[in-house]
Amino acid sequence: MRPIVALLTDFGVRDHYAGTMKGVILGICPEATLVDISHDVPPHDLRTASLELAACYRYFPPGTVFLVVVDPGVGSGRRPLAAEAGDYRFVAPDNGVLTAVLKEAPPRRVVELTERRYGRPTVSRTFEGRDRFAPAAAWLAKGVEVRALGRPLTDYTLLDIPDAEVSTDAIVGAVLRVDRFGNLITNIDRRSFDRLARLGGRLHIRVGEADVAHLVNTYAEVPPGEVAGLFGSSDRLELAANSVSAAGLLGAGPDAVVTITRTAEEQG
Repeated sequence: MRPIVALLTDFGVRDHYAGTMKGVILGICPEATLVDISHDVPPHDLRTASLELAACYRYFPPGTVFLVVVDPGVGSGRRPLAAEAGDYRFVAPDNGVLTAVLKEAPPRRVVELTERRYGRPTVSRTFEGRDRFAPAAAWLAKGVEVRALGRPLTDYTLLDIPDAEVSTDAIVGAVLRVDRFGNLITNIDRRSFDRLARLGGRLHIRVGEADVAHLVNTYAEVPPGEVAGLFGSSDRLELAANSVSAAGLLGAGPDAVVTITRTAEEQG
């Protein structure tokens, strides 16, 4: 199989940045297949980028190299790194953008990109994606080992991405991100929800001060003008509306508190 390099950035597609990185990769590894995960991550939004990467990486063939450039600290003292986790390799700035992946798949190896021969001869202080990260990803795709790219790191940066708090009668979680359809994606996973449901009683879902009355299986089942809960493709609880933005209807966004409480069934 041809080597795969998958790109995730906040560069958008209006400017040349994403295309230039692809050109650098193909100049080093012309046999590479390039895949765009997204270039529409909100500018500098590390948490969204981290969650988007975690939502998709395991569906790529083993050996895929992920090039992640969402980098508010470009040109600063933050380190560039490469990591090997699960069956995949990752190239990114050391700013926490790999957090969600590394929580799921603790890395076997993380290195700082210090070997200059695996970068371009001159590194721009404003476009390290072109001069440092894209070359490193290309060399990995070409067969170079992660360990060859630089010195080992053990103190890489991790973001504070909260986990839901689960107790006997409740789950307290939060909205992690809002997708382009206005669906509110939470940190409450299906397993925790099902475990609470199996204890019996009725479950009540609230987002902030708003009650969510329905739990459905598909977006089309959401009653018009209302917000319902469902488990999406990531197996996390989403709050969604039918063909409109749930975030807009609820006036809620990232970090909004989501609670699921259990009450005993009333006896007739």
